[in-house]
Amino acid sequence: MSTEALVRELREELDAAGVRGSFLVRDLDTGDEVGIDPDVEYPTASLVKVPLVLATLERIHSGELDGAAEVLVRPRGEPSGTPGIDRFRHPARVALDDLLYLSIALSDGAASDALFELTSPADVAGIMRGLGLRGITVRNMIRELNETPAQRLDPAERHLAHTLAIEAGTDGRGHRVPQLDATRASSGSARAYADLLRELWRPSAVTPAVAERVRELMASNVLRQRLAPDFASDASRWSSKTGTLLNLRHEIGVVEHADGRAFAVAALTESRVAASVQPEVETLMGRVARLLRDHLREIG
Repeated sequence: MSTEALVRELREELDAAGVRGSFLVRDLDTGDEVGIDPDVEYPTASLVKVPLVLATLERIHSGELDGAAEVLVRPRGEPSGTPGIDRFRHPARVALDDLLYLSIALSDGAASDALFELTSPADVAGIMRGLGLRGITVRNMIRELNETPAQRLDPAERHLAHTLAIEAGTDGRGHRVPQLDATRASSGSARAYADLLRELWRPSAVTPAVAERVRELMASNVLRQRLAPDFASDASRWSSKTGTLLNLRHEIGVVEHADGRAFAVAALTESRVAASVQPEVETLMGRVARLLRDHLREIG
């Protein structure tokens, strides 16, 4: 099947399931790539934790921060849906290095905001620019993601927030819900995040020890219900980070095969179905990303 025919078929499959998305799969050695609308920007939710951790590690490497230093993290009140410190009832002292693990492996919002208190969104964005990484904006603390209409509704009414998320967008990627507005929230495209993965997995301006640590953290990600079933195996290693907010479901990662080939994979999606739990969408994300990878392996 030609690349054009495959992309058309997968786009139709996504549309039939009520999903729009920005996908890109890139061979990290040749630079060959295939994707679906890879330059469309989306609010990136927890994907922003990868730039956050990268920036923090660069500051630790330069001596500005001490990875062994303990940070006091206070409960944020109403627990969020993520595990980790977000569910703690009492203040805790956690080493900075361990906050990095919690931020990536568990997508812990409280741990991530403790990191943002040390390196602000503006500073993270500045470090990214200094590394030559463009196309990823870092604008908000993680706690701002929890201030959507969904947090003010009973669980039985959460579909109303999803309906608003689906219907209140604009053609210019704006939105009545600020956290879903690509011009106001932290945002990026599949291509921009594939560029970031390339910088972390291949020699680049990123400090080698920093890149190695980010790779280790992404390999420890415990949220593996989206793309991992299609990429993790005895003959491959899958390292990733997810992002979720209302009707947004994202994942970025790298699959490293036993034969030495490695592919960056970025899948950013939004659903037009007003439901919080949509395992069929996550299954479809994995299928689309895997078929794009398979095609790239065949033609490479």
